[in-house]
Amino acid sequence: MKIALLDDWQENAHEFADWARVREGHQLDIYHDTIEGDLLIQRLQDYDVLCLMRERTLFSAEVINALPNLKAIITSGMRNAAIDLDACKAREIIVSGTASPGHATAELAMTLIGTMARQIIPSANSMTQGGWQIGTGRDLRGATLGILGLGRLGGQVAALGKAFGMEVQAWSQNLTPERAAEQGVTYKDKEAFFATSDFISIHLKLSSRVTGLVGAEELAWMKPDACIVNTSRAPIIDETALIQALNTGKLGGAALDVYHHEPLPKDDALRTTPNLILTPHIGYVTQETMRVFYAETLESLEAYLTGVPIRLL
Repeated sequence: MKIALLDDWQENAHEFADWARVREGHQLDIYHDTIEGDLLIQRLQDYDVLCLMRERTLFSAEVINALPNLKAIITSGMRNAAIDLDACKAREIIVSGTASPGHATAELAMTLIGTMARQIIPSANSMTQGGWQIGTGRDLRGATLGILGLGRLGGQVAALGKAFGMEVQAWSQNLTPERAAEQGVTYKDKEAFFATSDFISIHLKLSSRVTGLVGAEELAWMKPDACIVNTSRAPIIDETALIQALNTGKLGGAALDVYHHEPLPKDDALRTTPNLILTPHIGYVTQETMRVFYAETLESLEAYLTGVPIRLL
């Protein structure tokens, strides 16, 4: 069979799994760039199996239906919003996944909160430019951390915040005071949540309900020195409203690890927005997580090739 492994951005997939195990009887091609539309369809025409890094390349129904030889997709993680699963089901295309440790994203969110609180990036830049102190940071201890979405990752960030001595509160459309109390977190209604949080970290599953959930109104409720972190999904924040709030000084700062279009275009307005930290979707990109992702992608691939697919989505 012809197999394509996509979006190996750092060209290190070979470090985390023994791909020679499938190359003995099959053709395996590894791609390091990200393309879309007709170019993507043209590239993948002859492939039987695709191995994907979750949510780097969009596989809409249009793309899936334009790939006549496609029989199986292996994705890292057990959820990949970039794959149209209904289109796969209609075509009887097998979709398998892998485990997803998750804690790496929680650690990044907390790191970004600390980075903004202590003004690490401008301070470090000042040092490399020959300067010295340029501002006064703030403590995390005693500050209020708001968790938008108290699921697995949100719960992990809440625990990290409490370890720093932060007061932790949460809100989401489905969260109840009882569920928040189970994790030792205070429940707040929506407006109070935004108005009283010093730092907000987003941890929601993307759906039509949460698209644009953090808009101009919600950002206006926030304290002028408050900061917001998004390591979840880009559409949850109204990007135009966020840029406006930062450009006008109505928000203390923000940090983003996820974007509407990835890789982020070089001329994107986000790149020149003040008080904004941008990281290149590295939430899950650690050696430990990639070892799980690629090793289990190979395992799922081998299971499919032997006729006994595992971890079906």
